[in-house]
Amino acid sequence: MKWRGRRQSGNVEDRRGSSGKGKLIAGGGIIGVIFVIAQFILSDGDISVLQQLEGSGNSQTESRELTAEEKEMGEFTATVLADTEDVWNEIFAENNMDYKEPGLVLFSDAVQTACGGASSASGPFYCPADQKIYMDLRFFDELRKRFGAKGGDYAVAYVMAHEVGHHVQNLLGTATKVRRLQQQTNQTEANELSVALELQADFYAGVWTKENEQYLSEGDIEEALSAANAVGDDAIQRRTSGSVNPDSFTHGTSQQRKEWFMRGYRTGDISQEDTFSAVLN
Repeated sequence: MKWRGRRQSGNVEDRRGSSGKGKLIAGGGIIGVIFVIAQFILSDGDISVLQQLEGSGNSQTESRELTAEEKEMGEFTATVLADTEDVWNEIFAENNMDYKEPGLVLFSDAVQTACGGASSASGPFYCPADQKIYMDLRFFDELRKRFGAKGGDYAVAYVMAHEVGHHVQNLLGTATKVRRLQQQTNQTEANELSVALELQADFYAGVWTKENEQYLSEGDIEEALSAANAVGDDAIQRRTSGSVNPDSFTHGTSQQRKEWFMRGYRTGDISQEDTFSAVLN
């Protein structure tokens, strides 16, 4: 991605130099939190969803100087966030709405949010209660080493754009509507609603990529698709348990995630965002 020398967002809080060792969400890696983060998003940031999974720990905080590579990644994520601000401000304005920009918090090991405590095992997530995205960038090393993603800077950009997509859903009230529907149905159908919500966030990431196309470098789309493939429910279940249970999916298959990202990228048309009809029919 062509990001150097461009505007960086002022909505970034970098906590990586101060590593909290307090209460963490129990569980390890991407897998243990797929269901938790889905339920957390759909609960409108209900703190109890995260707090019920917290384990005990000490309350020490370690401070250190960021490495040159970490500082560069901070600048990169600030540039990506700025690009999402530009695109979504424009899209909202075109639809006679005001866009409230989300915050981005970079952290290491553990973090406290308005939605409760979380560890780096949670992977990137969006907290509706404070309208911030939380990321431990070491997640992308795990994505590459454990789940076969190519890596590259656009894998980070894709995940950030997906989380910003959840912010858009929060602003539009989509997540609230989905949560209400989930409370009126069985677990299998509730999971399908969660899948539709996640695929819509992938679609939004594709729309953003289309609007930001002038800054793409060769191989960026492939990096995004590789990341989307790695975090598909079927790919994760197959790698971790050797079997696949579609009824338990909460984020969509690898193929679905790639398809909806590409639909957003090819069309750039926000009006084609209806993943719910596609998933539920």
